[in-house]
Amino acid sequence: MPDLLYLSLWLRDHREENMLERFERLLRAFPFSRLRPGISSLRVQAVADSEPPVLEQAFATPPEIEQVIALAREFTHADCAVAVEGWWELWQWKDEWRLLPSRVVLTCLGPEFENDVGDHLRVELGTERQFLPQLSLPHGDRIARSNLRSVVRLAEDLERVLPVERRQLWSESGENFAALVDAALSEQG
Repeated sequence: MPDLLYLSLWLRDHREENMLERFERLLRAFPFSRLRPGISSLRVQAVADSEPPVLEQAFATPPEIEQVIALAREFTHADCAVAVEGWWELWQWKDEWRLLPSRVVLTCLGPEFENDVGDHLRVELGTERQFLPQLSLPHGDRIARSNLRSVVRLAEDLERVLPVERRQLWSESGENFAALVDAALSEQG
C-alpha cells in the first residue's frame, strides 16, 4: 500500500475548550471538492488510535459543518480525536491528467489524546505518489508541482485562520519528503 502524506499543525494554547472551534475553522477553510463536495463521515476516538471509535457516522448527503461539530461535541473530551473524511481535488492520471476528487481526512487531536507526532490538527492529503514527479507520464513533473502548490496554498490559508505555531509536511514512511522529490527528479537526469 502506498505511503500517505500529511500536513500537521501545532497551535498556540491548544485546549479542550477551544479544540472544536479551531477544528471548525479548519473545516471552513479547507477546499473541499466541487465534484464530490462536503464531508462524507465523522469519527471520534477516545484515548488512542488503537481504541474502537466512540462514534462513527457516515453521511448519505453532506451535512453542514455546524451539524458535524454539534455531533462531535457530544462525544469529545481532551483525550479524544475527531476526524472527518471528505474529498479535495488533485491532478490524477486517468488516460490523461484530470483534476479529480481525492480522499482526504482532517483530524483534530485533543491535548490528552495519545499521539506520537504531538500535532493538534492533521490533514491526510493522499498518497505520496500524487505529489511526487511521475516522470514516466507526460508533464509528470509539472503536475506534481501543481499538486504540491495546492498543499502550500492550504498551509498558508490555514495560517491565516488559525494560531499556527508550527507546521510540518511529512510522509507516513518517515522519509524526508523533500528528499523523495529530489530523488524522483534526479532519476530524470
